[in-house]
Amino acid sequence: MTPQPPGPPDGGWGWVVAFSAFAVNGLSYGLLRSLGLALPDLAEHFDRSAQDTAWISALALAMQQAASAGWALVFAPALGTLSRYFSRRRVLAVGLALTGNGVSSLFLAPALQLLLDTFGWRGALFLLGAVTLHLTPCGALLRPLSLPGDPEAPPLNPLAALGLGLFKHRAFSVFALGTALIGGGYFVPYVHLAPHALDRGLGGYGAALVVAVAAVGDSGARLVCGCLADQGWVPLPRLLALFGALTGLGLLAVGLVPAVGSEDDWGGPLLAAAGAYGLSAGSYAPLVFGVLPGLVGIGGVVQATGLVMMLMSLGGLLGPPLSGFLRDETGNFTASFLVCGSFILSGSFIYLGLPRALPSCRPTSPPATPPPERGELLPMPQV
Repeated sequence: MTPQPPGPPDGGWGWVVAFSAFAVNGLSYGLLRSLGLALPDLAEHFDRSAQDTAWISALALAMQQAASAGWALVFAPALGTLSRYFSRRRVLAVGLALTGNGVSSLFLAPALQLLLDTFGWRGALFLLGAVTLHLTPCGALLRPLSLPGDPEAPPLNPLAALGLGLFKHRAFSVFALGTALIGGGYFVPYVHLAPHALDRGLGGYGAALVVAVAAVGDSGARLVCGCLADQGWVPLPRLLALFGALTGLGLLAVGLVPAVGSEDDWGGPLLAAAGAYGLSAGSYAPLVFGVLPGLVGIGGVVQATGLVMMLMSLGGLLGPPLSGFLRDETGNFTASFLVCGSFILSGSFIYLGLPRALPSCRPTSPPATPPPERGELLPMPQV
């Protein structure tokens, strides 16, 4: 009789996978978060509107998560593999990996502004493309891991391999709907936070500082929230709804910040609002992937990760162009951030159905073994 493989090691090579996922996040989402600094130059060079130039980042986000042969094929396996290596410290590991987004934004935002001033937008984008080539070795660090509950053979049906059967589970369907709505507003600051700061009267480096402050808050919150969430004091679905709602409120605050008097003004209110948004969005991010094992079982995590990215890509495709359209119609980004913040609040409200749809996520005292909401005690769904 073939012995069952042990459970997640909660460390070991998993930390190498976490480093790989950290680099993937930094070279993908971190770059896209800073790319908004280049949009005004692109709009001026091609004589296009904010709505038109927003499609650049929107298509990049959508292709990254849906079907791109580059970022998408690195990001989904990195996060899915990482979730399989950890149990009790899963949310912490995911949060640590996702800090790559904020850490890289902290350096890329001022660096991109310097490149734009020195080489122009063409040279700056060429150099950023060269930097992303460092994604290549990240995939070599993703060592496969066998776990109890894994299928003995991969599904022969291509549709089954996609994991579409996961939508038959009410809990995952509720989660998917809420995540799709949140995706409609979550990525707008990646594209339009810097242009919004410029519209509010800040200079180029002032706008870069706003992006950097949001990145610092984002990075710190991902790590701290991951550590606290693993303590099991509050069910993950409720934390997901809470921090999703706070992210939406943060976007509303960013949109309502008044203009500054001059380019020399550091824009204190906007910096504070951007920092609050970064803290909330950073707390939300690791929970999205940390809750998946409790929804689909540990054996379905990789498929579920891909489906979640597909759903968020729909929002990433539609949100920034809608934001650009509202900016063209109103003359500023206030309405853009208000509408996108409302999308996130709506998705967070839907998350409130998760504790009822997922009974194993009711509050309990933390046991010695991993709690059910981490997914190890749930059977793998048949897809």
